[in-house]
Amino acid sequence: MPMSPRLLRPRASGASAIFATDADARAYIAAVNAADGQPLEQATQLAIDAFVIGCKADGIWSAIKASCILMGARTLSGALTPLVGAAPTNFNFVSGDYNRKTGLVGNGSTKYLDSNRSLNSDPQNNFHLSVYITTGGNNQDYLGDFASGNGNLLQLFNSTHFAYARGAGVIARTSQPGFFGAARSTSSAFTARGFGSDATNTSATSVAPPSRNSFVFARNTPGGASSHSVARLAFYSIGESLSLAALDSRLTTLYNAIGAAIP
Repeated sequence: MPMSPRLLRPRASGASAIFATDADARAYIAAVNAADGQPLEQATQLAIDAFVIGCKADGIWSAIKASCILMGARTLSGALTPLVGAAPTNFNFVSGDYNRKTGLVGNGSTKYLDSNRSLNSDPQNNFHLSVYITTGGNNQDYLGDFASGNGNLLQLFNSTHFAYARGAGVIARTSQPGFFGAARSTSSAFTARGFGSDATNTSATSVAPPSRNSFVFARNTPGGASSHSVARLAFYSIGESLSLAALDSRLTTLYNAIGAAIP
C-alpha cells in the first residue's frame, strides 16, 4: 500500500523551522527570520499565522497594501520587515527604541518612518489607515499627511484623537492604548474607530489625495516631516477601505498573543 502523500510532507523542526501554514504568513516569517538572523519562537509564528488567516477570513487582507507588525521580531530590522507592500525607510530609529512586546517608540522630534506608500496609490473614496498604540502622547501625529486644512491623518491633539480620511476630521475617543484607524468607502462620509467604538463624519466630502507618501510617527507636509510622535506603536497599515472593527479585533488578539509568547 503506497504511503499517504500527507505523511511525506516535511514537518516543521529544527532551529530554522517555520510553523505557519498560510503562504503569506510563511513568507513574512521567513523574511523576519532572515532580518533577525535567528527564527521567531513557535508561539510568535503561530500568532502571526492566525492573524493573517483571520484577516483573510474577515475579507480585509487584500485591502492592506502597506503594513509592518512593529512587534514580535527579535530586532529592529525584523520589525521593519514589511508584512505587506514596500519596506519603510527608517529615519533615526535605533535598536534601543524597539521592544518586542510593545513596539517602536518615537522621540517627538527626529524619528519617523516613510511608509513608501503614496497617498494617491489608493482610490480617493476607497482608503484606510490604522495604527495600534501601546503608549500615547499629546499634540502629535501617528500616521499620515496633512496640508491646507485637509489630510489623511491619525493624530492626538489636546488629549483627543482626531482622524482625517481624504478630508475633514472626526473625533474618536480620548487617549488610551489600542487600535486607532479611519476608513472611507464613499465620497460623502468616513468612519474612524478609536479604542473599541466607531465615530462617523457624515458630511465629510472627499478631496483628491496628494502624491506624498504617508509618514509614520509624524505627518508628511509639503515642507517635510512635522508633529513628530512620542508614542509607541505596535502596528500600522495603509490601503483600501476595510472593516475597522474586524482589523481592531484581529490586532488586539495578535498583540495579546505576542505578549504571551515572548518571555
